[in-house]
Amino acid sequence: MSSTPPSTPTPTAPPAEAEAPKAGARPLPRRFNLIRSFVLADFITLANATCGMASVLLCIHYLEAGHYDPYLAWAFALLPLAFVFDTADGAVARWRRRSSPYGADLDSLADIVSFGVAPAVVGFTLGLRGVWDTLILIYFVCCGISRLARFNVTAATLTDDATGKVRYFEGTPIPTSLFVVLVYFIAWKMGRTGEDELLGGTWTLAGGDLHPLGLLYLVSGSAMISERLRIPKL
Repeated sequence: MSSTPPSTPTPTAPPAEAEAPKAGARPLPRRFNLIRSFVLADFITLANATCGMASVLLCIHYLEAGHYDPYLAWAFALLPLAFVFDTADGAVARWRRRSSPYGADLDSLADIVSFGVAPAVVGFTLGLRGVWDTLILIYFVCCGISRLARFNVTAATLTDDATGKVRYFEGTPIPTSLFVVLVYFIAWKMGRTGEDELLGGTWTLAGGDLHPLGLLYLVSGSAMISERLRIPKL
């Protein structure tokens, strides 16, 4: 009997989905991966930023509507509410023992909006529109940004190993700008706002206007970036 050798199976191409990825190809990202990684504390932080941004827009509406007071009243009211959310996000993160990789950066960025940009816009809305006023407001916001950047960089070295918490702040925390906002709220209720009627009057320096009340922003910003001021963290 003669036997025929077994036939060699013909190789088949692997299915398309089994092919190796091409060199340099990137895996497709998951849809909404960013939002899925957020925890409850992150959404509270975004509520802080929402209050700040809404305050800015209400100030613009106040000016566009010819000084319609309810807009400005809400602009003032939203900033303390932003502070409530700013305090609550950390408390919620500790309570749930859950945080995301974005938590610290989200908190800093939200604080810039609510306690840096929004208070500066409030000042501009109520009369700080001179050349020197404008420079002071820009300086104030830049100080707030610098203060938060320094905190993010130095937080690890300022943390107590026993408690795991930051022992103190270098410079005043940026939410202290709410004290400046409070002064402007009082001036508004007194009817002492506007470029010509702002509480404290107007100075003219080198051809530019400066409202003395605007110096509060200068003091607040300088205190934020001070290296000598050490505020215990509660």
